Amino acid sequence: MRMHHYLRTIGFSNLKNRSQLDQLLKEVVSKPDTEKLAIDSDGNEFIEIVHMYSECFGITVCGEYQDDNNFYINYFYPVFIGRDISTEEQIEIERHTANESYAGVCDEMCLGVTLIFYLQNAADYLNQKIIFGKICQNVSTTLAALSTSGKIILSIGKNEEQLRNTEQNRRNHNHLMAAARDGDEEAIESLTLEDIDLYSMISRRVEKEDVLSIVESYFMPYGIESDQYSIMGQILDSKKVQNHATKEEMYIMKINANDLVFDLCINEKDLIGEPEVGRRFKGNIWMQGKINFSD
Repeated sequence: MRMHHYLRTIGFSNLKNRSQLDQLLKEVVSKPDTEKLAIDSDGNEFIEIVHMYSECFGITVCGEYQDDNNFYINYFYPVFIGRDISTEEQIEIERHTANESYAGVCDEMCLGVTLIFYLQNAADYLNQKIIFGKICQNVSTTLAALSTSGKIILSIGKNEEQLRNTEQNRRNHNHLMAAARDGDEEAIESLTLEDIDLYSMISRRVEKEDVLSIVESYFMPYGIESDQYSIMGQILDSKKVQNHATKEEMYIMKINANDLVFDLCINEKDLIGEPEVGRRFKGNIWMQGKINFSD
């Protein structure tokens, strides 16, 4: 079993070798906080075990019990549970190639890109008996991000009139995006002209200003992994949480990046600067998500 790159984000930065990892996973399996059973896409038993190391993060292991009643771990990952609903867009579920794990895919209008996230509640999805690849309608999704590096950026100073104009522009943009997605040619043309004007404005201002004073927020794909992003967003809330096993401390922040609101977890060691409400977080993230299926 390989070390997971994002274990440090939930307080396991000192985990160095295979022996320590095996001991940690053995603890997870022997002391489950939740254990769910489902049948996977091949008709085999699928068991999802979660052990929490704080109120909001822990480790999930997925696998099956063998004939000798020993648990075989197929894969594991650090899990961070978000608090609030981030999107109510339709979700399509796609299975990963290597494991019985899944990705959620949705077209989030405020981002302008397809949002892909690692599905946290695979057992719940399988128990819904949803046909593979079907779009999940009338559900909400709670997103949560893990980051291994980030920095705090000061906010852009704006007066009340500028704040009102920014909010109005965002509403108009989202309205045009929704219309364009439905095939409205006039909306597509308006968005194209809007992009041209924006490019022209940035080209002029970047000659005399720092780019971080021009670009207030962004959300864009990062690297070759489809569920990883480079973001910058405003901090709406911030607190410290301790891993009760390692005593390492993590920052939990609520971030608004391009009007997408989600919780983010980062090890205190990996964050440059002091997070405060109103400031901005800039860094790379791994996006996870939990689909809130109705009972």
